[in-house]
Amino acid sequence: MILLGYIAAILIGLSLGLIGGGGSILTVPVLVYLFHIAPLPATSYSLFIVGLTSLVGAYGNLKEHQVSVSTALWFGAASVVTVLVTRHFLIPAIPDTLFFAGSFAITKSFAIMVLFAILMLFASISMIRPDKPSAPQALNSPGKKHYMQLVIYGMLIGLVTGVLGAGGGFLLIPALVLLVKLPIKKAIGTSLLIIAINSLIGFLGDAGHYPIRWPLLLSISILAIAAVLAGNVLKRKIDGNRLKKGFGWFVLVMGIYIITRELFI
Repeated sequence: MILLGYIAAILIGLSLGLIGGGGSILTVPVLVYLFHIAPLPATSYSLFIVGLTSLVGAYGNLKEHQVSVSTALWFGAASVVTVLVTRHFLIPAIPDTLFFAGSFAITKSFAIMVLFAILMLFASISMIRPDKPSAPQALNSPGKKHYMQLVIYGMLIGLVTGVLGAGGGFLLIPALVLLVKLPIKKAIGTSLLIIAINSLIGFLGDAGHYPIRWPLLLSISILAIAAVLAGNVLKRKIDGNRLKKGFGWFVLVMGIYIITRELFI
């Protein structure tokens, strides 16, 4: 199981490098089911792994001028505040046992994993379905409406990151392409920078709340970083749409597995 976990860490990094998202949705399930870390600490571990990996990927894209820094800051301003509020106030306020369904206790950990599975199902659908034809181009002077949409979307991403420890790249990239009209490659680089900012600040906000197994955390992160660097190189040679759809099917299967495991096993 541990070997499978390290292989999954490589897949997480490859996905972040190649398509700017998707991989982070696997991090918490991998930590919980393959490395046997409890769901709440796993969300904190995920913030570190995804944040550090995305930062390395964003740096590579920044050198290639494939990052819109101003857009990342608009998104980041809203999402970072939401992440910190979520990790500091919302998560501690949620009781360990939410309610009982008959004799079955609905716990915080159970709810997190089921929410994760539902999010994975939506993410997989967005990756599998054919892209609508479009010819996006950079938006030089977005109006107030676009800025407000960025702020609202940033808060949504921050909530997803704060509660589940996922970067939200599958939500970010469509927003960057459709709202900001960024070309897909620049949207990928910008997504990585936003994910890095959100995740690393969220992890710092968790400092002292959970014991950290640093050797494990760093070994997973190193593998994911190596894979994101490889992904940055491979994305010039591999059809991103085919990769995205293949990864989408994988995420769909994982989401169904989590729901089945949590509800019936």
